[in-house]
Amino acid sequence: MAEKNSQPTVPIIIVSENKSRDAEDRTTIINIEAVTESETVAPAAQTDIIMANFDDTLQRARLAFASGKTRNVSFRRKQLENLLRCYEEHENEIISALEADLRRPKQESLIVETEFMKNDIKHILYHLDDWVKPEKPSKSFVNMLDDVQIFNDPFGVVLVIGAWNYPLQLLLVPVAAAIAAGNCVVLKPSEIAANCAKFIAETIPKYLDNECYPVICGGPTETNELLSQRFDYIFYTGSTRVGKIVHAAANKHLTPTTLELGGKRLSSSETVMFNHIYILFLYSPCYIDKSVELRTAVKRILWGKLINCGQTCIAPDYILCSKEMQDKFIAEAKDVLKEWYGDNIQNSPDLSRVINQNNFQRLLGLMKSGRIAVGGKFDASERFIEPTILVDVKPDDPIMEEEIFGPILPMYTVENAYDAIKFINSRESPLVLYIFTSESEVLNLFVNGTQSGGMCVNDTIMHYPVDALPFGGVGMSGMGSYHGKYGFDTFTHKKSCLGKNLALLGEKMASARYPPYSDAKSSLLSFLLRKRRPLPNLHLSHLLAIGVGVGATLLINFYMQGKLLSR
Repeated sequence: MAEKNSQPTVPIIIVSENKSRDAEDRTTIINIEAVTESETVAPAAQTDIIMANFDDTLQRARLAFASGKTRNVSFRRKQLENLLRCYEEHENEIISALEADLRRPKQESLIVETEFMKNDIKHILYHLDDWVKPEKPSKSFVNMLDDVQIFNDPFGVVLVIGAWNYPLQLLLVPVAAAIAAGNCVVLKPSEIAANCAKFIAETIPKYLDNECYPVICGGPTETNELLSQRFDYIFYTGSTRVGKIVHAAANKHLTPTTLELGGKRLSSSETVMFNHIYILFLYSPCYIDKSVELRTAVKRILWGKLINCGQTCIAPDYILCSKEMQDKFIAEAKDVLKEWYGDNIQNSPDLSRVINQNNFQRLLGLMKSGRIAVGGKFDASERFIEPTILVDVKPDDPIMEEEIFGPILPMYTVENAYDAIKFINSRESPLVLYIFTSESEVLNLFVNGTQSGGMCVNDTIMHYPVDALPFGGVGMSGMGSYHGKYGFDTFTHKKSCLGKNLALLGEKMASARYPPYSDAKSSLLSFLLRKRRPLPNLHLSHLLAIGVGVGATLLINFYMQGKLLSR
């Protein structure tokens, strides 16, 4: 049973003179009006409106950055505090929007969206003053008298494109990092999570400076037009296929990018859009060793798989284990699912739903792979799919080749860890690799024998909120990383600076490079430029102090001897 108007269609961007309630500058902001299927807009006129608005909006952002406003650390801190206040004051509206788009339980939304975003900003605010300071790298002997620094410069005007599965967090966490780094930021939320996009467009401009941080909404047409503009940095979360398009657009202007993508192969037709939904080609294999405490492993794997109805870029994608472990896992999984959701899983309030009917139908097609060992029930009227475990799948089955992004977990049997590693390495590099083992030897096999964006041992998902760890992919699973200090660094240009000493001693040492050349000068330069084990700056300062002391002593001695001789 198909839904009626389950998702708004692509919104049109219009400019109005509505004013920000809390923003420091009372400037024009961008609002959204959704155009329903019954309404029509002339495509040429629509494109002209979009382009005119983009040009004007980006020009204001460029002028704001050129003014130096965002370089002021106090200004950055104020904007981040405003964003934190937005999360706190509108937590209920955020949860309601997520429930409307994904039917996500409140507890999940608190964990993976609101609390995550609040903690992210708090972490930035705690460390911002230290992060913005010039870095003092260690110096070599030849630069002992010089000032060697690395300045943390913002890139300029950056574009952040979010995803629909975590529509606030995947947009606003990188936005916060970009703000902290001193950039102006254009926010582009996913149009698929329409209620969340509406919340972002209507609420964020009330808390952030409108010139520096405009919100632009729209579908594929608007995104393509937006990508035709020149930005100083682009941060994109989404599918590998669309990521290639973003990267190609960025390459036209030599714009650096961060792409949070994935590693599963594209389908033969490379069809990754369903009603403007970009299916994220992100996958995360999970190996279960015979040494683990299985019930705990089952709970952690199923939780990671079923949160947000499996629509999570780092959800366990498939399980690799022995036939014996597979049978035990299935028995435990049946018991755990009943414990969590009761006899009638569909009535449980603790399961989200598939984002829309097209994605729902895609998942039903994937369920034809292998054999259903657990679950398998569905209800199209609710976009409900029961947590499902598949066995007897083949490596070339669609469910093993295409992105799942739903509550379906295939299991593929292997003899041992070596076979699992061989299987993983036969495919694209995953975004994250999950290993469940109590044996350090087994763990080391995966650490040294596989390539992935990250690893999580004996749990799932929980590496993601650790702000001390970078989060990002490798190969087809993306490029670049963020979270915590790594997010700040992503949006920061490391500007190196060497300050030479103009004093007599420094110039005397440097004069050997000037003509006329000689063997003596060459020998001196060779000595000065010879690579030595670097010493920490603290030791160099001590050596410099000793050198100055020795030099001063020698000068005094020469002076005193000269006075004695003159008598």
